[in-house]
Amino acid sequence: MSSTTSPYRIIAVCTGNICRSPMAELILTEAFAAAGLADAVTVDSAGTTAYEAGRPIDPRAARKLTAHNLTSDRHIAREWQPEWYAERHLILALDVDHYGWLRASAPDPESAARVRMLRSFDPSLESDYPLDQGIEDPWYGDHSDFEAVWDQIQAAAPGIVDFVRAVLDAEQARLIVQDSQQVRSIP
Repeated sequence: MSSTTSPYRIIAVCTGNICRSPMAELILTEAFAAAGLADAVTVDSAGTTAYEAGRPIDPRAARKLTAHNLTSDRHIAREWQPEWYAERHLILALDVDHYGWLRASAPDPESAARVRMLRSFDPSLESDYPLDQGIEDPWYGDHSDFEAVWDQIQAAAPGIVDFVRAVLDAEQARLIVQDSQQVRSIP
């Protein structure tokens, strides 16, 4: 999965890909840009179901994102594809049902290990069980529920950025060591 030329790929996954996961996609994309990692990391999103496939983001989620200068007008909901296990370095589940579904559907233990709860990166919840790290679906609620989703994703974003930065730094260090070993082995 690693390559010095391809970006580190993250996908956020919820049920329909119209509320939580696109909010996470855009918040994290902005967080990586602010951290100077826009060229090194890409973030996208999907839903575990095709219920909303082809639809735009929920207007309430769009309003919340727009209030923070994040544009969501190009988002089109899509369903998770099994081949994405091999194409994503980190798979972020937004709630425990997504987490369970993604891990159970994984084709191998390596793929299952890439599935994490998004809020497991929130320092206040990192030691909690996945069951306690979920983000409830705001679709059934009102604007305050979208506020809560925003706050929960924002609380986890710095931890996700730090985690990915550490992975990228370790990969860079490994490549430097590998290159220096190859240079020494040239007669």
